[in-house]
Amino acid sequence: MIISVSGKGGTGKTTITALVLKTLIENTDKSILLVDADPSTNVPIVLNEKIDKTVGMVASELKEKMEKGDLSYSTSKSLLLEAWVYETIKETMRYDVLPMGRTEGEGCYCYVNSVLTSIIDKIASNYDVVLMDMEAGLEHLSRRTDKDVDIMLIVTDPSKMSLETVRRIKDLTQEVHIGVKEIYVVGNKFPFESKDYLERKIKEMGLKLVGIVPVDLNIINYSMEGKSLLDIPRDSPAYESVRDICLKIGILNEPRN
Repeated sequence: MIISVSGKGGTGKTTITALVLKTLIENTDKSILLVDADPSTNVPIVLNEKIDKTVGMVASELKEKMEKGDLSYSTSKSLLLEAWVYETIKETMRYDVLPMGRTEGEGCYCYVNSVLTSIIDKIASNYDVVLMDMEAGLEHLSRRTDKDVDIMLIVTDPSKMSLETVRRIKDLTQEVHIGVKEIYVVGNKFPFESKDYLERKIKEMGLKLVGIVPVDLNIINYSMEGKSLLDIPRDSPAYESVRDICLKIGILNEPRN
């Protein structure tokens, strides 16, 4: 199963991604690959994980070596890049993290990107669940990095700009023919009193609101103190809401006691 979390910057999609990860860890035995596809690489921050290398770094290194002629003709660039990408995976006891990062410098990355796509597809096939925290906005959709997704969660906050981004993401998935089986909207930091209004606006877009995640002091405090969001209490309101959302959309069955 591939789950993608998208939305406008600042809506809290990385937080929602972390809470979905916590839900999977605590309620399933599935092997999980967490892909941080946002060049800002914020996932390790909210999980308090140290990342030394990103895919962007090794892709830039390969491109530089190719341009300088530092690689012999007999060297397989694809195999070399594949080995380097595997080295960027951060392994933990409960999940693995693949940090995409950003490439450096200018120029065409067409070859490198095409090789990366096949490598990441190969890596993803080794896991039961691939959970992707996408970069903010719409560019990742135009590049089709959300292809073949089972569930896309679009996160929105209480702002007109964020709701407009929801609409544009939905329209763009149709324009570029991305294979997304189900698209759901998550309201983050919304007061529950606004649920009817939000539900109506989302329905007008032809989408479904699957839940509202309230403002949660646990999230705020853990974020300020640099603690992993995986360690917030299980009765934390935000976590309970995300767990209910995961149940509703079939990411997991009944949660463990």
